[in-house]
Amino acid sequence: MTQMDLAFMYAPTGLALTENRIVRQCNLRFAEMFGAEVDSFRDMPLERLYPSLKDYEKVAHVGGDILRETGRYEDERIMRRLDGDMFWCRVRGTSLTPDDPFRQGVWSFADLSAERPVVELTPRERDVAILTCQGKTSKEIGLTLGLSYRTVEAHRARLLQKFGARKLPELVAKFSGMPI
Repeated sequence: MTQMDLAFMYAPTGLALTENRIVRQCNLRFAEMFGAEVDSFRDMPLERLYPSLKDYEKVAHVGGDILRETGRYEDERIMRRLDGDMFWCRVRGTSLTPDDPFRQGVWSFADLSAERPVVELTPRERDVAILTCQGKTSKEIGLTLGLSYRTVEAHRARLLQKFGARKLPELVAKFSGMPI
C-alpha cells in the first residue's frame, strides 16, 4: 500500500469514492460507521444508506443543483446503517465532474449520533420543529401550516418533552446539535 492508500484507508473520518451515487471504494471508518466490512460496500448504491427513497431523491435534487454551481455540497442528515439503525450524519462532498455532479465524487461522513440522537417525529412535528428553528412564532407557524396557534403550541410541548428540553431556546439548540 502506498502512503496515499494508507491515508485514505485509515483516515479518522468516513470516506467514499462514488460514481453515479454508487460506492466504488470506501475506507475503514466508513465501513465501521455503516456496519460492515469495506468490501461489502463496493458497488453498493448509496440509496441503501438513506432512511427512504424520498430522502435519497431529495438530497439528489437539492445537492445536485449546488454541486453544479459550486462543485461542493454539505449537510447534516439522518442516514441508515445496514442493520437499519438510524443516525445523524454530517456529509460533505466534492464533485470531480461538476457538469455531471454525481458522475464522480469524493464524500466524507461523520457520525453525529453521540451529540444528536435520532428522535422519532411525526411529519407535523417535523414541520413545526423546522419552522421553530427558523425563529417563527406559534402564530406564524399556524398561518404557514394552516393550524391554530394553540395546536402549534401543543406540538411544541410534545417536542419539548421528546427532546427533554425545558424552553424553546434549549429545544432549538438540541435540534441544531449545539451544546447546551
